[in-house]
Amino acid sequence: MVELTHEDFGRKSGQGLSRIGAQPIALAAATLLVLVAAVAAIALWRAYTGASPELDRTLAARLLQARAAEASEQLVEKTKGLEVTQQESIDQLQMVQDQLQQIRKQLAAQQADTKRLSEQMSALTEAIDGLRQSFASEQSSESSSSAPSRHRGLRARAHARLRSRG
Repeated sequence: MVELTHEDFGRKSGQGLSRIGAQPIALAAATLLVLVAAVAAIALWRAYTGASPELDRTLAARLLQARAAEASEQLVEKTKGLEVTQQESIDQLQMVQDQLQQIRKQLAAQQADTKRLSEQMSALTEAIDGLRQSFASEQSSESSSSAPSRHRGLRARAHARLRSRG
């Protein structure tokens, strides 16, 4: 078997440290080269396509603002249209109410005329009944005396009364 002394151990560990120390530097250099290559590739891709996420976001935001403004304008126009329609409806309702009020006045006037005519008809009916009764009583009193000229006088007076009342 090989015996290792303290010196041998120091020599071997020094060689191991140099091997371990060289590997992390190479690994870091390789990682750095990959990162630089990736950044360069992204920069070339953006330059070649002209696409930039910032520009895309800006364009999308502007498009959304334009759509929002257009929707707002449409809402304003529709609101104005509704206001006009509402005012027209109010005006039409006012006209209908005015017409209804006029019809009510006309109906009241017609009812008053009907009442007045009804009262006149009642008065005429009473006058005719009074004339009939007086004619009947005259006729019964004349039938006993039989005077034809007197009937003509009663009729003339009854007609005169009707004319003066009407």
